Amino acid sequence: MDLVRAVADLDQSSELHVARLLILIDAFAEEDHGGAIEGLTKLAKLDFLLRYPILLERALEAKRQSIQGVQLEDHERYSVESEMVRYRFGPWDHRYREFLNILAAKGLVSISIEGRKVVITATEQGRYCAKQLASDQLFEQYSRRAKLLKRHFNMKATNLMRFIYETFPEIISLRSNVPITP
Repeated sequence: MDLVRAVADLDQSSELHVARLLILIDAFAEEDHGGAIEGLTKLAKLDFLLRYPILLERALEAKRQSIQGVQLEDHERYSVESEMVRYRFGPWDHRYREFLNILAAKGLVSISIEGRKVVITATEQGRYCAKQLASDQLFEQYSRRAKLLKRHFNMKATNLMRFIYETFPEIISLRSNVPITP
């Protein structure tokens, strides 16, 4: 099997996406288990920066923050593990509901509706699994970068969306459902 096919197969596998999202959701959980990601739009924007670490560097630079914690690997400068598309409110993956349903069905996240907003919280079991994943060399970079996102991009979804549009204007010019490439 060639490398391109292997990467394509990885992108189709929900396990990688579910693990990455669990790590991201856990990073936003507070020690008292009260933290949450409020809204699918916010989840998508944070996941965008997690999937595209070269753009995470640009976002940190735009905020005049250190990029040291990103620790980009050479291959990440030239490829993206899993592309997102431009959708109504910016970067998006049409499989988010599927991924969140998997996490909820496994008891790893709690999903509630507050008004028109979806609120996603890691359960105790989810936090434990996220810590286990983060200790694995394959997922350590996601954990480190998710903590950077919590530290520097924990803002309301609308503000985060506005920041993404201002920092990455090339995304706005894409047609809907066109893959985003850095």
